[in-house]
Amino acid sequence: MFSLREPLFFTRLREARRVLVAGAGGGFDVYAGLPLAFALRSAGAEVHLANLSFSDLYGLSLDAWLEEDVAAVRPDTPLRGDYFPERALARWLGEQGLPDTVYAFPRTGVEPLRAAYRALLDHLGGVDAVVLVDGGTDILMRGDEHGLGTPEEDMASLAAVAGLDEVPHRLVACLGFGVDAYHGVNHSLFLENLAALDREGAYLGAFSLPRESREGALYLDAVAHAQQSHESYPSIVHGSVAAAVRGDFGDVRFTERTRDSELFVNPLMAMYFCVDLPALARANLYLDRLAGTMLMRQISSAIAGFREELPRQRAPRAFPH
Repeated sequence: MFSLREPLFFTRLREARRVLVAGAGGGFDVYAGLPLAFALRSAGAEVHLANLSFSDLYGLSLDAWLEEDVAAVRPDTPLRGDYFPERALARWLGEQGLPDTVYAFPRTGVEPLRAAYRALLDHLGGVDAVVLVDGGTDILMRGDEHGLGTPEEDMASLAAVAGLDEVPHRLVACLGFGVDAYHGVNHSLFLENLAALDREGAYLGAFSLPRESREGALYLDAVAHAQQSHESYPSIVHGSVAAAVRGDFGDVRFTERTRDSELFVNPLMAMYFCVDLPALARANLYLDRLAGTMLMRQISSAIAGFREELPRQRAPRAFPH
């Protein structure tokens, strides 16, 4: 039974005792899951964090690997180069006195990624729920839209977790409405997709991240720490979301990386949009083509092949108001 007093997302997870919150699209995506992780932990759940990684994980020492394609990143994990969001997060978590291991998956095709998820779940002793988090909303693009954003990593994660039928609850949460416009996503089409999922009973509601909540305050602190740790390549997504959580508006400047773009920071960026993962996977028009892929470039080729065969794309639509 659902109630207006509790977002459907949290109602679905009310009985979950062990939850894996995983960044779907690489980079800093796992940071989008931090407020959810804090809220679930406060409710008594054991929460673990993972991320599809853009870091050079194959440069890690052998003792960092739990299994093939699953690394355990801790505050002192060494890596060549200075881009390592998972370690920055592990260090921040340690400073807060929180569990400070962040699990990382390299960029692979669906088959090895699903195997890596299963290896991690075995290591954790099983979980009741997997929550995929997306910094942005392009994970909800079904394939026939004019622009898909950057779908490869999101779709690898979606397809991998969709095959984990042994996990009772699998959900998707998006944070950062509007940030994917830079990559060609039309957010009217995103809303149309969300409405279609709602008709299937798969939309689990939207809720904002309040600045003055404990979860909001911790998120802002974690993002500030991540930006300081990656001064040469800070996250535009989470810089934008953090600005929205603080109440900033419009063309907010927080990094030189956006000097040639005009941002539209607004309160919708600080809202989560949540859906049922298996239903989202079924709605995707090409996800079945990714089965059996071993490499990320095979996913790119499969998506490109599907797009070439489309009789037409759904045209972008402007907001009417």
